[in-house]
Amino acid sequence: MYKIHMVDLVGQYKNIREQINSSVIETFESGEFINGRPVSLFREELAAYLNVKHVISCANGTDALQAALMALDLQPGDEVITSNFTFIATAEVIGLLKLKPVLVDVDPMTFNIDPGLIRKAITDKTKAIVPVHLFGQAADMNEILNIGSESGIPVIEDSAQATGARYKFPDGRLSFAGTMGDIGTTSFFPSKNLGCFGDGGALLTNNDSLAEKLQMIVNHGSKIKYHHEIIGMNSRLDTVQAAILRIKLKNLDRYNEARKLAAVHYDSKLGGHPGIIIPRKSGQGDHIYHQYTLRVLNGKRDELKAGLAKDGIPSMVYYPVPLSLQKAFRSTGFRGGEFPVSEMLCSEVLSLPMHTELSPDQLDYIINRILANL
Repeated sequence: MYKIHMVDLVGQYKNIREQINSSVIETFESGEFINGRPVSLFREELAAYLNVKHVISCANGTDALQAALMALDLQPGDEVITSNFTFIATAEVIGLLKLKPVLVDVDPMTFNIDPGLIRKAITDKTKAIVPVHLFGQAADMNEILNIGSESGIPVIEDSAQATGARYKFPDGRLSFAGTMGDIGTTSFFPSKNLGCFGDGGALLTNNDSLAEKLQMIVNHGSKIKYHHEIIGMNSRLDTVQAAILRIKLKNLDRYNEARKLAAVHYDSKLGGHPGIIIPRKSGQGDHIYHQYTLRVLNGKRDELKAGLAKDGIPSMVYYPVPLSLQKAFRSTGFRGGEFPVSEMLCSEVLSLPMHTELSPDQLDYIINRILANL
């Protein structure tokens, strides 16, 4: 049996090797390594795919989050509400800009931010809400957008793990993750569902004035070369990466369907086991399984992880420490016990191999070893 990888980027590349190689060589031969034509073409194609007016490409997902907050003209000390159970980048940029991260707990089944706790966290200093669409499915955007609208607070979506996931509103309308708030952000880190061969990111918006400002921010605060209207940053998507992403975007639906099929395979054999809880779909749209994340009960997570490793099966803990207990945020005064769901999840979650190249034989082997180790 072919070696099991957490993410099989080499196997994925081999299936589109000729297209990728041709696009990269074409870029090399053009010599347009910065802001070459593939960059603008990719922006147009991603905008069409997501049905959003504007895509502003940048260097990575963290830069996208920073640029989004910069576009809102927030002041030091302004509060930004976000999830306590996520990768640090979401809150890191809040601290970097001298804003105050206000962390709230998450739903124990979907792992996404709890809208009811967002309401309770709002103060007169709250200037933005940043929901994270974790592990491949959108947060409860209908409720979050209602909260934002009622309070006059902008919503920035962190959709780094959910490019291509759709959210279903109560009226049946479908929208892609990242396109519903004032600004959406995403990452093209290689392991993402839509990933390049290095770093890359993008901002999404339907607001013309925000789009113009975001484009300036990622280009040194400039619309016209050497004329700088605001303080910005230098953050751009390499032409080579854009050329690769154009190929991968054409395959994104197929990639996401492959992940869904792998998840169905896991669900069918692991669902109902008393020692684990399989990923829960919210019912509000689809789940594209950037990660397939179990909750391992009865304190057996680390034991299971070690057992799988002995069997040649990789697994990962996303995330072992909530943001509230990270040393980087110690000065904010968060204490243990304030976020019981996040702290519980950090002791239980275990992500299994999930990618586009998983075979039924590999899935069965992983499942059998999980059952044998529990």
